[in-house]
Amino acid sequence: MVRQIHFLISVFVLSIVIPLFALEKQSMPDHLSNSTVLILLGPPGSGKGTQAKRLAVDYQIPQISTGDLFREHMASGTDIGNQAKKYIESGSLVPDEIVLSMLFDRIEKPDCKNGYLLDGFPRTEVQAEQLSKHKSMNTSVLVLCLDVPDEEIIKRAEARLVCRQCGAIYNRLISPPKDNGVCAKCGGEVYRRTDDDPEVVKKRLTVYRTLTQPLIEYYHSRGLLEHFDGSRLPDAVHHDLRQSIDQRSNRQ
Repeated sequence: MVRQIHFLISVFVLSIVIPLFALEKQSMPDHLSNSTVLILLGPPGSGKGTQAKRLAVDYQIPQISTGDLFREHMASGTDIGNQAKKYIESGSLVPDEIVLSMLFDRIEKPDCKNGYLLDGFPRTEVQAEQLSKHKSMNTSVLVLCLDVPDEEIIKRAEARLVCRQCGAIYNRLISPPKDNGVCAKCGGEVYRRTDDDPEVVKKRLTVYRTLTQPLIEYYHSRGLLEHFDGSRLPDAVHHDLRQSIDQRSNRQ
């Protein structure tokens, strides 16, 4: 009788614990199936930053944006930041030696050991070749390209506002900060970047189309590139990116 009671108690406990364990596993963040470098390409203003933040959380890997790195260096007044400032504010690409020096220093940090996401880098075939030779690239590579028409890019840039402190992005027409000029996340100053002026954006798009097309062909020829319609709502773009990453990483 005592054994039967113990058996019934054990069954009852397991009936509770197993579903809870399964629920916990389902609620845990996803992970890439192996050490993977995700490369997110697309013209400036295509939504790379928004999607990169979401994917970095999804897969628990660091998001590395050369634009963010340069802004950090410029805010800190480092040599790299001062050198890059004149190029960024004029809408020109920063020379490769400056970009690569800063990037390699970042991806050699311990948090990149199990993979990382590159937001908007590389931008040229030369940068891609240099990146492929770096020791961290001895792993899987997935390249995701967001395609958005130039006129939509210009429209987005005209409405974009950015927090000077935490980098949060707002849209003055669709999602402006509740308090005018104040970030809802950190209380920092919200402002319009000079590189979002229409003429600067047009110049950046021209540079992007000229220099990045060979890069797109470079990754396409290696079977690493997939295109996505970045002009859709962010949730729809995110869904398709997740689906592609999961399918391709599981095949490798």
